Amino acid sequence: MKSQTSIVFLITLLIFTNCKVKKNISVISQSPEKWVSLFNGKDLNDWTIKIKGHPVGENYKNTFSVENGVMKVSYEEYENFEASYGHIFYNKLFTNYKLRMQYRFTGNQIKGGAGWAERNSGVMILSQSPESMDLNQNFPLSIEVQMLGGINQNKERPTGNLCTPGTNVVMDGKLFTPHCINSSSKTFYGEQWVTLEVIVTNDSIVHKINGEKVLSYTMPQIGGNLNEFNSSWKAKEGELLKSGFISLQSESHPVEFKNIEILELK
Repeated sequence: MKSQTSIVFLITLLIFTNCKVKKNISVISQSPEKWVSLFNGKDLNDWTIKIKGHPVGENYKNTFSVENGVMKVSYEEYENFEASYGHIFYNKLFTNYKLRMQYRFTGNQIKGGAGWAERNSGVMILSQSPESMDLNQNFPLSIEVQMLGGINQNKERPTGNLCTPGTNVVMDGKLFTPHCINSSSKTFYGEQWVTLEVIVTNDSIVHKINGEKVLSYTMPQIGGNLNEFNSSWKAKEGELLKSGFISLQSESHPVEFKNIEILELK
């Protein structure tokens, strides 16, 4: 009788231990990714503004603001855009990461904006710092993940595209030198929110729109038309971009951003 009791106890102990191990394994495998919010929805703390023709940190005519948990790019105090291209930089250098956010275009383009800039914005990655930009520099040297909104119902205008201010990339094993290339995304009209995700891992970059991969390339590097940039960049032509800052654009059309999050990768 004592022997049978011992056997039952051992079997019960083994079952309990096995269940506990499985439970622990399950918890580990389902551990959530640690996304960090870059925008607190309340103010522009941790961000630095650089607008063409104005010193670093000056929010010219309140181009960037926060309202109802949303980061807004607006031109209510402008009479004319006058090529006042702007960027708002997060104050940290990033290397390997996943970046995601939602954006939407609103209202009408400000008077004086370029035709190509209508319903046009972008997120700059692997970017130079705002402090290193010249006073009258249009765009930071960076990789631009371009955001576009549809204008003509009869003409496709994909988003999540690639533009290369002062940079080049490699696509299909060849150096890609044109300034921009469209993604495979569909066109988004009106003021609907669109989810954009960028994955930067070592020398590889992937663009996603609403969860779908729309573009990929490798080996982002300094190059292309460097005439618009400080001459010091010319000496670095061909140098791979391993890290950089993240910024959001103001290009003459009102746009809003929210849920800006990052997941740093090892």
